[in-house]
Amino acid sequence: MFVIYNENTKFPVKVWLEQEGQMEENCLEQAYHLSQLPFIHKWVCLMPDTHAGKGMPIGGVIATRDVIIPNAVGVDIGCGMDFIPTNIQVDGIRQIQTGNGTLIQSIIGNIMRTIPLNTERYKLPQDSIVLDRAKQEMDKYENNEELVPLIDDGYFQVGSLGGGNHFIELQEDEDGYLCIMLHSGSRHLGKAICDYFHEKARELNRRWYSEVKEEYHLSFLPVSSIEGQQYIHWMNLAMDYAYENRAHMLEMTCSIVKELIEKHTDHVVEFGEEINCHHNYAALEHHYDANVWVHRKGATRVRQGERAVIPGAMGSYSYVVEGKGNAESFCTSSHGAGRSYSRSGAMKSFSTEQVMLDLKEQGIVLGKRKKNDVAEECRFAYKDIDQVMAQQVDMVTPIRKLKTVGVVKG
Repeated sequence: MFVIYNENTKFPVKVWLEQEGQMEENCLEQAYHLSQLPFIHKWVCLMPDTHAGKGMPIGGVIATRDVIIPNAVGVDIGCGMDFIPTNIQVDGIRQIQTGNGTLIQSIIGNIMRTIPLNTERYKLPQDSIVLDRAKQEMDKYENNEELVPLIDDGYFQVGSLGGGNHFIELQEDEDGYLCIMLHSGSRHLGKAICDYFHEKARELNRRWYSEVKEEYHLSFLPVSSIEGQQYIHWMNLAMDYAYENRAHMLEMTCSIVKELIEKHTDHVVEFGEEINCHHNYAALEHHYDANVWVHRKGATRVRQGERAVIPGAMGSYSYVVEGKGNAESFCTSSHGAGRSYSRSGAMKSFSTEQVMLDLKEQGIVLGKRKKNDVAEECRFAYKDIDQVMAQQVDMVTPIRKLKTVGVVKG
């Protein structure tokens, strides 16, 4: 970890890398913008997977006094990971044939037929405790009329994966056991909330002649304001929705895994402890003798003893970790490997054939309806997860290392 504190910064920037040369120029510029915000508490943190985002770098962490910044949470509010291990040895099922290919291929195929991917949605509304509760507490939401229809609309998306870097993976841990990991968020709900309140914040900041420059894309809302309280209500709704969304998908995936393995083998499938964690959100926490709003944008909370999930990229490795409660990072770690190529850059640099051959050589089953954009999410487009993990040994202890066996992408 090194610290940047110079004529471009009002507050220090702590970076969990070895040198500035490992950061994009745009990422460094965004870090400078964050460090000039007057309400920053202590310093700005950049995790080892950091790269440029909108307004605030992905892998960025800030603590603020009395304000909240929609773009420092991001558009996919509550995006995060869900993980569960099983008692099944991968080698015991890898070669088993079914009427739909190998058992792994059959599981991947059933997931794709069961869970809506990319922009797909359910034809009928799904059960949602989170949305039912929101309708019972409509006084929290009714003043933001443009957003209210999203609550009813959300019933058709809960339990759906989305696209981009979202995935469902079958994985093998170091002891050979099958595990399930998935990555998804709040679907359209989170993006609509972020965009709506960012515009609200822009309008108010212009009215107040805010010293936060508009081109930073970091317009803020005082938490004591009506608009700040409204954003917090909607943000928490999106976080709960994202958590429930992942839980629904994991439940469906576990059901598919259990049904097919027990149908084609004499194994009885058992599942271990689930880990469901966010990595895009803001929360009121106590750090360095103050109650502050910790914004984690592409960053995972890892308090002392807290377990979390840090994915790599498809065809790479992922980790289950236990937090060390590092105070300097506001008890935070990376949320993944972090991109080294933009989506367009990856498409230009790596061909579909190259990516498909790489997955085939590793024996990885890919479930994806359209293959022409597969390079966007290939492992070559991301940083080496093991190098990222080496930069955060003061934040987390790895307790399980996982390798991709099969993956569903939107």
